[in-house]
Formats: sequence, C-alpha cells, structure tokens
Amino acid sequence: MTERVQYDEFSMFHENASEYGLPYAAPPLVRREFVQCSADRRLSALVWGDESPTIVFLHGGAQNAHTWDTVALAMGIAVLCIDLPGHGHSDSAGAYDASAMPLAQNANDIATVIRALAPHAQMIVGMSLGGMTTMALARDNSELVPKMVLVDVTPGINQEKTKAITDFVNGPATFPSFEELLERTMQFNPTRTMSSMRRGILHNALQTADGSWVWRYRRDDAPPLPQVEGELKRPDTATLWDVFDAYNKPLMFVRGMRSQSVVSDEDEAELLRRAPRTRVEHVQEAGHSVQGDTPLELADLLLSFLAS
Repeated sequence: MTERVQYDEFSMFHENASEYGLPYAAPPLVRREFVQCSADRRLSALVWGDESPTIVFLHGGAQNAHTWDTVALAMGIAVLCIDLPGHGHSDSAGAYDASAMPLAQNANDIATVIRALAPHAQMIVGMSLGGMTTMALARDNSELVPKMVLVDVTPGINQEKTKAITDFVNGPATFPSFEELLERTMQFNPTRTMSSMRRGILHNALQTADGSWVWRYRRDDAPPLPQVEGELKRPDTATLWDVFDAYNKPLMFVRGMRSQSVVSDEDEAELLRRAPRTRVEHVQEAGHSVQGDTPLELADLLLSFLAS
C-alpha cells in the first residue's frame, strides 16, 4: 500500500523563512477562513495577522493562496490571500462556459470575500489569472480596489505567450506517486529549490484514497480545463484594456524579465498609453511567478507602493 504523506498547511512556514533568510522567532499568526458565496458554494482564504487585512492577494491559475507565503512573511503586516474559485480549498464557481474563464464570476466571488474578511483593504495584488480577476473587480466594484498591483499580466495575454505554462498545466491529471509529481514539477521549474517545490506541491495537490495524487485545481469539483485542439483556451481579455481608461487610482505593474514572463514590450507600452501614471517595475531575476522567483524583492516593492 502506498504510504500516506502527512500534510499540515501551517507547519512549513519555518522552511520559507529559512530559505530566504527571514527572522523566525515563532510561527506567524495565520488562519483559514471560509466565506459563503452562494447557498452551496464557499470560497476559502488565508488571513495573516489579527488585524483587518491591509492587502488582498489573488494568485494565478493552477495556483493557490499559499503561493504568497514568503511574501507575506517578509512583509509582516495583516494580509488576506484568497483561493480563487476551483483552486486551493475553494469550491468551484459552478457551471462553466467551456470556451472561457469566468472572470466576471470570479470577481463577484472575490468581492464577497473582501467585504467579509478585508473591508478596509488598501490594495489588491493580482498575478496572472488573479490579475485579470483584479481588473474585472476594478471594473465591476471599483470601490474595493483603492490601489491595484498587477503581477506579470496584462489583457494582452494569449495562448502563444502562455504556451510553456499551459503545457505544464495540461499535463497528466493524476500521478501514481508524490515523487513522480515532484519530478515533473522540477522539470518545469528548474530555478527553484526542491524544498520549495515540495512545499508547493503539498499545498497544491491532494493524495487520493488509492495513494495517487491529483492537482487541487483538477479535483472532481473543480472546473474542467477548457480544451481547444489539446490546449488550454484563454478567455478573450481584450475588453479588459478599457479598465485602465476608467481606473484613475494608483496602479503598479510588476513584470518578470526572464523568458518565462508572459508580457511583451508591446503589452507594457499599451498599458502605459492607457494609464500613463502607472508605476512600472522590472524584476530582472523573475519569470512569470515573481512571488515564487523573487519574493523578497516583490515584498519590498509592495510595501513601497503601499506607503506611497
């Protein structure tokens, strides 16, 4: 019989701190909360600290709230990290359009969670799918987005730019063992340490009754991955460019400059054309997942922008 792997989601913060040289006198105060979004659906989130969260974090597709752990540890302030619908510990959003991701529904759910758990948040930080959800949130509930930070995403995202990511996400749905899952993950993330990948998998995968493993975002109640000729289909996000014409609040754009980034120079130029006062930060040693590649640099940027 396959050995069961023990998992305590709050037991590994000392590893994050040790890997990045952060002080760690005691475990941080973190709790998991659930918010009812409809009669039969709940979204889940990690609440850091015992005060009302100052920042709300929205992760990328196929990730979960724990992707921000090192950033949250480094910042040392009260924050809220939400599991998007169908990810982490959150229920799915119900019926999905087979040809698009439900950004409006995501944004509506996120608005419900923010009102419940972070009603005084001063800044929303969204990466990739979380960034597109943030744009939709600013469009539909602008009062909830006093400051916006987009991490390596613009409405110019498309399948060509995200091919390396979708190749990984569209890989096997299940794995016979944890070791095989870890090996595949390391192949797609060669710059990460094995310990960080192990943590990430434990947060983002489930061991089933027969001992095999499945990604949390591909569990039975998660939305099916939309397929077009074998590849994950992205929604048409072009209409989200209009958000920047109307959003007259502080905006920061953080772009990873390694090849894994999904943002082009043309995307950045279009963002600045529509929102010329945007603060742009290029992170040279980060790819698409800036929070995973350079969490301390991202934490410093966020604290600086929050104080500005």
